Amino acid sequence: MTKRSGMVAALDLGTAKTCVVVGAVSERGIEVCGLGEAPSRGLRKGVIVHVQSTVQAIRKAVEEAEAMAGCEIRHVTASIGGGHIRGLSSHGVVAVRNGEVALGDLNRVLDAARAVAVPADREVLHVLPQEYIIDDQEGLKEPIGIAGVRLEAKVHVVTSQVSAAQNLVKCCKQAGLVVDDVVLGALASADAVLTPEEKELGVALVDVGAGTTDVVIFHGGAVRHTASLPLGGQHLTNDIAAGLRTPTAEAEKIKQRFGCARAAVVERHVEIEVPSVGNREPRVLSRHILCEIIEPRVEEIFQLVAREIIRSGYEEVLASGVVLVGGTVLLDHIGDVAEQVLRLPVRIGVPHHVHALADLVASPIHAAAIGLLLAGGNGGKPVRLHAGRGDGLLGRVRHRMGEWLRDFF
Repeated sequence: MTKRSGMVAALDLGTAKTCVVVGAVSERGIEVCGLGEAPSRGLRKGVIVHVQSTVQAIRKAVEEAEAMAGCEIRHVTASIGGGHIRGLSSHGVVAVRNGEVALGDLNRVLDAARAVAVPADREVLHVLPQEYIIDDQEGLKEPIGIAGVRLEAKVHVVTSQVSAAQNLVKCCKQAGLVVDDVVLGALASADAVLTPEEKELGVALVDVGAGTTDVVIFHGGAVRHTASLPLGGQHLTNDIAAGLRTPTAEAEKIKQRFGCARAAVVERHVEIEVPSVGNREPRVLSRHILCEIIEPRVEEIFQLVAREIIRSGYEEVLASGVVLVGGTVLLDHIGDVAEQVLRLPVRIGVPHHVHALADLVASPIHAAAIGLLLAGGNGGKPVRLHAGRGDGLLGRVRHRMGEWLRDFF
């Protein structure tokens, strides 16, 4: 929260950029009041590798957002991502205590589903319900109030490295922020750009970031599969830097200004100026050469996405196709390449919950930040059960004792 009533703030910490968005969440949607951005210098593939650089980026983004919104930011909902993220399916079974499913029964069955074997260096980030089963009645979404004696929950569990979340909270603390919640960035993006119909029919959200490409598959209105792939827009930049023999910073600018994912649509006579390494004179090269460097890497990214979709087992039920978000998807004709490789309908995802300053955040780059605002305002927050970051053993014991007392007294 911020010091203006009803305001929430989101921190999207990515490999290439750090973004802070401030807004008010209501039934009408989101009123964006402030936006701040800063280049990320302390992350690699979505994971913090340099604390001070990350803290500086967070402070700069916060200062810009505060100046635009006219408020003081102290609490944020933050995103987390990277190759350390893992997803798995689980289920739990409990007996219904009073012959009718109550909130306590729901919490107990989710606790049971959460009790998966997790290594000591990992923790449960999200427990995402897929469906509930009461006795022999399957496919239930809202089981509270239904009579029965046996309650089962099928869930998708997302885990992360303990150290990754700890470093995120540590950097925010040093920047003067309190992290209210940590949400998987791709899930936040899904809340911002996907419609309920798409989630019900089956859709794959593909978040092509700078360091990684995240995949989240929905079907039947629930998350069925999550994965993080070790390729992203930074690999395109590195390919351009090596292929054109230009500094990495210049390669990023060239990619953004002249990049195209399909070389065939670029005329060969169009030329661009390419800065050289060191004190050498800039060179003039064909834009077609640049796009011939980009296209194979883009195809490789979506080939990995296609393999992940097949591995999930849901490739035949994605009636809504694929939705792309992330900074890399601003590349010209990237949707065409994705459709060619994935053989599914593809669209570029833009946040659709914003009704104030929409032009400021109407971009796939800001999908995660808008989704985090929804989470912070409890508009699209997934079920979250965690065993750390402030709760501790004593807190969990108190919680379970409170559930027991409410059920029996």
